[in-house]
Amino acid sequence: MDATTILFTAPLQVWATEGYGDMGYVVIGGDAAETISAHELERRLELGRRRGFGSVKVAAQVGASRWSTSVFPQKQGGWFLPVKKAICRAEGLERGASVEVALELL
Repeated sequence: MDATTILFTAPLQVWATEGYGDMGYVVIGGDAAETISAHELERRLELGRRRGFGSVKVAAQVGASRWSTSVFPQKQGGWFLPVKKAICRAEGLERGASVEVALELL
């Protein structure tokens, strides 16, 4: 399967956690979410099973920062992309900032 890259923009949200501090994330919706869902279904059919929590492996890029992670389905629809603290610092991202993301679905 060839890698698919999707582009989207979403606001940076912050989830306050105990013990780990604040964690940045973006919620993926719309056409980007549909593309990820279709990719996850294809992978599930190929492998005969789902990955943990229904996640999809991705290579994410924000600005000049690139990292490997996974996106996770949300019960209310869409997908959840965690954004590491180091990425937020490197790219100068704060809560509510509009984040342009490139995701390569792996």
